[in-house]
Amino acid sequence: MKPRISFGKMMACAAAFLLLTPAAQAQGRAEELHFTVDWQMNAPLSTGFADKIGVWGMNFEGAYDVTSRWSVGLFLNFHTNHRYIGRQTLALSPTESLTTDQQRSAYQLPFGVQAAYKLYDGTHFKPYVGAKAGAAFVRNTTYYGTGGTYDEGWGFYIAPELGFRVYPSKDCRFGFHVAGYYNYMTNRTATLLDGIDGQSNVGFRVGVTF
Repeated sequence: MKPRISFGKMMACAAAFLLLTPAAQAQGRAEELHFTVDWQMNAPLSTGFADKIGVWGMNFEGAYDVTSRWSVGLFLNFHTNHRYIGRQTLALSPTESLTTDQQRSAYQLPFGVQAAYKLYDGTHFKPYVGAKAGAAFVRNTTYYGTGGTYDEGWGFYIAPELGFRVYPSKDCRFGFHVAGYYNYMTNRTATLLDGIDGQSNVGFRVGVTF
């Protein structure tokens, strides 16, 4: 097995980068800086490894308004999908076989840059189109019997999205965020007999913005 990466340390560093970089660039214009925290649902499309819809995800964003319509910033999100497969016999090689059930888990951690364009800059309702791009770390794990095997790797990440923000009052920075997205990752992994060469997902996010 490959040495395990500390997800806590990775996410702490990425979150610090996400929060501190825009703040350093936006000194003196704090009113143009916004943050978003979302709960995230994710449904894999192009793989049968862990293809069940998952609700175990979060999304974090920091954005700076460069004009009244355009914003740029950084993002970090993570998600886990699971799939259970009943007991079966797997042919590992011409002379080896394994009879077991499986619990599969697919973990995704993309992060990078983002841009968004407001379709309508209303007082309370602000729909937008946007895109995220960057790197993605994935770990796919198959648990069986008393052990398991996993593979992990890095790839490129791209994700267009369509969403809107709703603000209760004109002078309030706090609001609600809803978005739907599609993403694609170029990661390659393999566990037992299952190999994944690229992966796409669809999902939506619901959260708060401030």
